[in-house]
Amino acid sequence: MNMIKWGAVAMALGLVHLAAPAQAAGGKTLDTVKARGMLNCTGHDGSYLGFAEVDDKGNWKGMDIDLCRAVATAVFGDPAKLKIVPISWAQRWPSLQSGDVDIIIKASGGTLSRNTELGLQFSSSYYLGTTKVMAHKELNLKSLKDANGGTICIPAGTSQEQQVAAYAQKIGIKLEPVVIEKTEELEQAYFSGRCDLYAQWGPVLAIARAAKGKVEDHVILPDVLAVEPEVMIVRQGDDNWLNIANWTLTALTFAEQEGINSKNVDEIKAKPTSPQVAKFLGVTPGMGKGLGLPDDWAYNVIKKVGNYGEIFDRDLGKESPYKMDRELTNLWNKGGVLFPLVID
Repeated sequence: MNMIKWGAVAMALGLVHLAAPAQAAGGKTLDTVKARGMLNCTGHDGSYLGFAEVDDKGNWKGMDIDLCRAVATAVFGDPAKLKIVPISWAQRWPSLQSGDVDIIIKASGGTLSRNTELGLQFSSSYYLGTTKVMAHKELNLKSLKDANGGTICIPAGTSQEQQVAAYAQKIGIKLEPVVIEKTEELEQAYFSGRCDLYAQWGPVLAIARAAKGKVEDHVILPDVLAVEPEVMIVRQGDDNWLNIANWTLTALTFAEQEGINSKNVDEIKAKPTSPQVAKFLGVTPGMGKGLGLPDDWAYNVIKKVGNYGEIFDRDLGKESPYKMDRELTNLWNKGGVLFPLVID
């Protein structure tokens, strides 16, 4: 491949290797959060467009941030009872294990090693992401197999490093990795031409290309290197806290499934459409007791944060600058893979 640039020097940053804690710290997270009066949740060390970014007024926004707000609202009834802690990819695990953050909501996949070696446990998936590769259009690549010998930018401290290596081996090519921690520096390296290729979560590639105004100059190759379910992550040993994460996600998807949103939730609460909806909105008891939350916690989440569809639309979809389609991250009855647990 004549146009591939050879000999670029990879700047691989050192990864943090963590041994599993001898005894997983957990079991009292809800009590700790309540006593503090604030949920500590993950942000990003820069901007991860569409998921965790800071606007021109210094306010955090994005899908991951809104999910943090949803958990804070479930606990306190107030999305403002939230502290966003900016951390890098590699800092995620030690920050959770040390208690600096209470939950990781940071475009993070559930993997075997994170579960069995780092002592972490996962919620249901809130986003099904695919790892893909973007290339400079001038290289005229039809697929990743055409990129043998090229340089590829990869975010440090993420599962994409392993995914690129495994996929390259599978299709019989060699790629020279350029591994960089910060997203802004990583994208600068790619868009400046230092890398031929850029491996990332598919939505991030599409957003980066659109944000740079260079849709015509870059092509996202058809290869799907991996499919990764993005999950909320908590420490092992605290099943109640994991339950709160899972039922918060169910609240968002159940509300969308039932047509309940931030604008009509009061009307539906006044006249519930089913016994399940009555329980869900706290009209009848039982939604909160087993979780250590008030019975109207799900009502508060929908009223103050919105349902899943509202969150997606404003952060990634039609109301955002990115205009992304839901694709697989849609409800089960709309061709997607998302579904709520059963409220009985």
